[in-house]
Amino acid sequence: IPGAAEALRRRIRPFVLRRRKVEVAPELPPRMEATLKVELDERERGIYDAVRAATQSELVAALGASGAGKLDVMKALEALLRLRQAACHSGLLPGHHASSSSKVEALLDALQTAAADGHKALVFSQWTSLLDLIEPALEQVGVPFTRLDGSTRDRAAVVDAFQGQDGPPVMLISLKAGGTGLNLTAADHV
Repeated sequence: IPGAAEALRRRIRPFVLRRRKVEVAPELPPRMEATLKVELDERERGIYDAVRAATQSELVAALGASGAGKLDVMKALEALLRLRQAACHSGLLPGHHASSSSKVEALLDALQTAAADGHKALVFSQWTSLLDLIEPALEQVGVPFTRLDGSTRDRAAVVDAFQGQDGPPVMLISLKAGGTGLNLTAADHV
């Protein structure tokens, strides 16, 4: 239907606020992206490959059982979730324990470098359980941090602490808690 998208935008505009950097802070420099590739160590690679093989066989079996080539979308999404968890930190997987991971070690190196150079960084995660694993690692290397997730009682105080010039150089944020109503201008690394 011609014009339907614009009509919908007009109707939801009073309820949806989406601000872009150019509208809020045009003085900020353009975003720069850097891709950091991290190789899983041998143990992590073994766990990842085992999860991949198990989920692949489950999906093939589900595809065969459903007939007519239909795939249960929820099973496929769960398989992708498990693979993402295995790639981030094997301790996120049910029944697995690990003190650290290659990705957490790379993150710690990047955060230590950024903090030493006077920068502030935001670390987002879909899983608060991953933030739970990052916290002791930051404490161990002596990098101060603050955290914002669904259990945070005083969001404003946490944000103000991070935004302050003398505030911690790192903020750990769950995607759900950080997805609404935040204006974090002190950070220059994400």
